[in-house]
Amino acid sequence: MRTTSMFSAAGIALAILVSGVSLAVPQRAAAETKALEGVRFEVSQSLNDNLKPFIGKMVYVGLRSGKTYQGSLKAVGDHWIHLEKVAERNFFDALIRTEDISAIEAQFRDNK
Repeated sequence: MRTTSMFSAAGIALAILVSGVSLAVPQRAAAETKALEGVRFEVSQSLNDNLKPFIGKMVYVGLRSGKTYQGSLKAVGDHWIHLEKVAERNFFDALIRTEDISAIEAQFRDNK
């Protein structure tokens, strides 16, 4: 009986300690975001026209094959785009045919 009450007291002490620690740790505030100026997709425009405002910025380009490239958009031509500083490929650039592109991703919001 004595060991049972000792375990109960230890359990209660542990519960109090855990709850006290969780209250003492400050909660991380949700990051506020703001929209970046002049950045948007226009579904009524061509893929090339949607890409041009992102020249010099980091973008993700998804291909029909399922492969995704991340890099800085250097140029947009009639049939090709040039990505420089391709992620995970040091010292590599990529020339991608626009008709093979199925998706593009770009940063629209940033932390305040």
